[in-house]
Amino acid sequence: MNALQEEILRLKVERRALILAHNYVDSPLQEIADFVGDSLELSQKAAKSDAEVLVVCGVRFMAETAKLLSPDAIVLLPCPDAGCPMADMASGNAVRAARAAMPDATFVAYVNTTADTKAEVDICCTSGNAEKIVSSLPDDKPILFLPDRNLGHNVARKLDRPMNYWSGCCPVHDAVTIEMIENARAAHPGAEVLIHPECRPEVVAAADRALSTGGMLRYVRESESKSFIIATECGILFRLRNENPGKEFFTLQEPIVCRDMKKITLDMVRDALIDLQPRVELSADVAERALNAVRRMIETK
Repeated sequence: MNALQEEILRLKVERRALILAHNYVDSPLQEIADFVGDSLELSQKAAKSDAEVLVVCGVRFMAETAKLLSPDAIVLLPCPDAGCPMADMASGNAVRAARAAMPDATFVAYVNTTADTKAEVDICCTSGNAEKIVSSLPDDKPILFLPDRNLGHNVARKLDRPMNYWSGCCPVHDAVTIEMIENARAAHPGAEVLIHPECRPEVVAAADRALSTGGMLRYVRESESKSFIIATECGILFRLRNENPGKEFFTLQEPIVCRDMKKITLDMVRDALIDLQPRVELSADVAERALNAVRRMIETK
């Protein structure tokens, strides 16, 4: 551990802070985090703590979700420019307009959306529980799934249930092709291909399993296989290798990199803890309505 990491850990204690790191951020950030996981998992961990300050090493919508579930905590987003292109593809205003055009539809929002957008929908989902959420909805009403058309199509195909889709996507996962999968298989014979369901349906079909980041971590721990090709953001490899020292992990020929996840640095975390800035704030109205959509998801059996 370097001096900067040690300084951050000291400041963390002084500020009664909790450091939350997404599976995709750089390894030095994961090393100092209290919890490493996916976006909703991190927010739920934070909500169960008595920390006065939450430092979110991830992108903006993750920090907003943490604020929704821990409204009394100071929530810091050390890099305020770390956004999510997919979340930006479905603004609250655009969803309100879609509501007016489809008043009888059930609106399902992926958690990779802004709080303003969550406030306009009926229920949220993650990539790991999307099938369960969609299955729980009445089949006598149309569904609009947003903003990720790929995740929506993959869920609909699995459930054999028609849905309407927003036109958004994760540009990083959407760029994965069947050729990339085939080249990786040729380079690493026998390795299982694990892919994120934000990838295109035809690409998902070419892999062995489509799993959320949390699903990948669990599957690899429990699997008897010894080698894996990981078709999601390369930051997760740090945790996969640490947790499974007897197994091999490979990226695609061109590793998948989310530039926004890589924007946050140790210096930013240190400065955020010193200044208690930049903070994430939400209006009371947006927070209440967005939290309702998240709670419905959490309470769905």
